[in-house]
Amino acid sequence: MNLTSIENLLNSVDDFFYTYLLTALLILAGIYLTARSRLVQLRHFGTMVNSLSGSRSGAQGGISSFQAFAVGLACRVGTGNIVGVALALILGGPGAVLWMWLVAILGTATAFSEATLAQLFKVRRPDGTFRGGPAYYISRGLGLPILGGVFAVVFLIANGLVMPMVQANAITASLQGAGGLSPSLGAVLVVALTAPVLLGGLRAMARVAEYLAPFMALAYLVLVLAILLTHPVQALEAVRSIIEGAFGLRQGLGGLAGGVTAALLNGVRRGLFSNEAGLGGAACAAGSATVSHPVQQGFIQAFGVVVDTLFVCTATALAIL
Repeated sequence: MNLTSIENLLNSVDDFFYTYLLTALLILAGIYLTARSRLVQLRHFGTMVNSLSGSRSGAQGGISSFQAFAVGLACRVGTGNIVGVALALILGGPGAVLWMWLVAILGTATAFSEATLAQLFKVRRPDGTFRGGPAYYISRGLGLPILGGVFAVVFLIANGLVMPMVQANAITASLQGAGGLSPSLGAVLVVALTAPVLLGGLRAMARVAEYLAPFMALAYLVLVLAILLTHPVQALEAVRSIIEGAFGLRQGLGGLAGGVTAALLNGVRRGLFSNEAGLGGAACAAGSATVSHPVQQGFIQAFGVVVDTLFVCTATALAIL
């Protein structure tokens, strides 16, 4: 079997899991957790927003609630919010954005649940910090240590190797396209910027994310807001195209059923990939926080889904449209 055949096989398996199986599982999980929590994302939306107040204090030598939120925000907000949204618009049309919104609403319940569970089953480290996340609540909460170990290994490969490769590749490709910087020099630049933070450990990553992640998101939103305010007519047209595209009111040659399906699939896939609800990365960050009550971190991490999809992804979509 040559490399092309292997690549085609992996792409086929990936498309099946990503388009159908995993998407369906994450949506069903979001619906189930929304029902079990009695619409926590709507009943306690104000609490989610207010959870930011005072979240930078009380770490007691560990990681504060806000720092864990910022690490989770850094997991969620990235190149996927720009390149990924553009790809969703190309494949699914403007209507994909509305389905991203609906997935984000379900994702807030998932993010709330997994962050709260991460807090409930976290463990203290000798240095005073905590560790938590899916591997811990699978092992300690469900009593399935082998399955928790399998998750930890798979998660390490995915988030320790595969995901950073996607991000680093996007960064170096952008540097090459915009400034003519070779991929080798781009890779050196990425390593030079990230290595001091990563080698500093969890506290160093939390300190950097505490300032960099919110600034990154806010700066991007301000830039897009400037575009919208200087192009009000086009902005309103963009909103209308999102609503029309989602329900097949403007599908052109794609046909009603095909257009709605493309918008739904691509919007759902982009929403799930972007907000990370149910993927475990933000839950690991949530489990590292020092808080007085587990639900406190659940609320603030759920708000991260709102920031990621309803704010940042929407801003990207409106700017492009």
